[in-house]
Amino acid sequence: MAVAVSEGGPRARYREQTRGEIKEIALRQLAEGGISSVALTRIAKELGLSGPALYRYFGSRDDLLNALIRDAYDDAAQDIHAAADGAAGQSPRARLQSLAGAYRAWAVAHPHRYLLIAGTPLPDYTAPADTVQRARAVLGPFLAVFTHGEPTPAVLPLVRELRDWARNEPEIAAWVAEWVAESRKPSDGDADAEGTAGDANADDAGHALAGAILAWSRMHGTVSLEVAGQFTGMGHAPRTLFEANVNTLADAFGLD
Repeated sequence: MAVAVSEGGPRARYREQTRGEIKEIALRQLAEGGISSVALTRIAKELGLSGPALYRYFGSRDDLLNALIRDAYDDAAQDIHAAADGAAGQSPRARLQSLAGAYRAWAVAHPHRYLLIAGTPLPDYTAPADTVQRARAVLGPFLAVFTHGEPTPAVLPLVRELRDWARNEPEIAAWVAEWVAESRKPSDGDADAEGTAGDANADDAGHALAGAILAWSRMHGTVSLEVAGQFTGMGHAPRTLFEANVNTLADAFGLD
C-alpha cells in the first residue's frame, strides 16, 4: 500500500501514522469479510480510540473507503508503470504481455483491494471524482502499445467510435496525447501534410483507446473470475487463460 510521507512536526507525523494504522486495519477487515465488514467502531476499539476520536482522522466510513480506493489505484498504477519501464524497447506484443501480466499479478496478490476498485459498486456510495484520473493512470501505459500494428476488421467499428470520441472530447484527446507519441509523420513532400498528420493522429487515438479498453475489459473479466474462485475445479490454469486472452487481443491489432 502507498505510504504517505508526512512533513511537519510530531503532531502531523502522529496523525499520518494513525491514519495509516486505521487503513491497515480496514484492509484486514476487507480481506476477511469484504466491504460490508469494514466498521469504524471495530477499528476504533482495536486502536483504543473512542468513536469521536476516530472521526478526527476519517470523517466517515465513505471517507475511509475513498482513501483505500485511492491507494489501490495508485499502487496498481505503480506496478504497471514499472512493468512499462522494464519492457521499454521490446516489441509491442511483448510490452502488452508485460503490462497485462503486471495487472494480473497485482490483482491476484491483493484480491480484496482489486475487488474494492473493480468489483460490484457499493449501493449509495459515490467514488470521489479524482478516481477517474487514477483509473486512467492504470490504463495509460496500454495506450501507446496499440498505436503499432493494424486493427483487424472485427475491431474497426470500435476503433472508429473511439476515434470520434477523442475528436469530440478534448479531455480524452489530452489523456491519449500524454501517453502516445506521434508515430506517423507525413513526408516532407506531402502537399496536404497538415491534414494528413491530423488524420493520422486521430487514427492513433482510435487505435490506442480501442486497444486499451479492450485490454481492460478482457483483463477485468478474466481476473475477476479468477480472484472470485470461479475457475476452481476446471481443467486449466488461470494464467494460461489470461495469456490466451492477451495474445488473441494482440492478434486482433496485428501486434508483432
